[in-house]
Amino acid sequence: MKNVLLWISTMRLRTLPLSISGIILASCIAKYDGHFDWKVFVLAILTTLSLQILSNLANDYGDGVNKTDNDDRIGPERAIQSGKISPEEMFNAIRINILISIVLAFFLVFSAFGVRHFYLTALFFVLGIVSIIAAIKYTMGNNPYGYRALGDVFVFIFFGLLSVMGCYVLYAKEINHVVFLPAISIGLLSTGVLNLNNMRDMKSDEKVRKVTLAVKLGFRKVKIYHGFLIISAIILSALFGLLYYISPLSLVFMMAYIPLTIHLIKVFRIKELKDLDPELKKLALTTFFMSVLMGVGYLV
Repeated sequence: MKNVLLWISTMRLRTLPLSISGIILASCIAKYDGHFDWKVFVLAILTTLSLQILSNLANDYGDGVNKTDNDDRIGPERAIQSGKISPEEMFNAIRINILISIVLAFFLVFSAFGVRHFYLTALFFVLGIVSIIAAIKYTMGNNPYGYRALGDVFVFIFFGLLSVMGCYVLYAKEINHVVFLPAISIGLLSTGVLNLNNMRDMKSDEKVRKVTLAVKLGFRKVKIYHGFLIISAIILSALFGLLYYISPLSLVFMMAYIPLTIHLIKVFRIKELKDLDPELKKLALTTFFMSVLMGVGYLV
């Protein structure tokens, strides 16, 4: 039982709600447009969760092997860092998770498109493979992109654009302009979560030559960048609410602007990196609830 709990902890469950934010939002819009399919929804959720867990395990392995996770790190202790799980055990778990992700992605794409939409089937199989590679290569391998200040770009693409727009296409077999602004908004907020994580770890990352955007910009400029991400997400999501207004419930997601504004004020006032850690969970959960409110508000 203790070993099971250790592996559950290693999967970092607190990151999972954020990963499915775009899926829930896209599913609500698809439901409103008459394209929703429960089988696709369940498989999309499972596939996304599997990819996020894969990314978390690979991140633990990569940072553990590269000695990025050390005593200087502020966040929660990682499995390899603590010695509770060996690199070999983690690598085996990653291989199992890759297999699970491939199987889930296969059933998702086949359930969505079957054999009638060959080009979409081929495209999404490629996107599935690319997603798996991206989850692994963030911190693993000889030249991980997370160590070259490219993590923000990939999070924006995969958690925002691909998550919302791609999921909608799984239902509708076509793109709809209504998903553009929500996709960008969720992508910006998800990037904000990563940026906050990198801000918290910037001193320890700099010591081990892990070059994130936070390390490149420095503490003052990265706060400005963080403000840009959050404020841009607020402006674009508000624009979505106004352009695609259906009823007052369409704007209920704007309640999330209150915790987002409070979060931004706190971040700009924080001087000690360790004080950023509690804001990570707040921003991730706010993004999740905002996506749910945005989707449900649009649907009803």
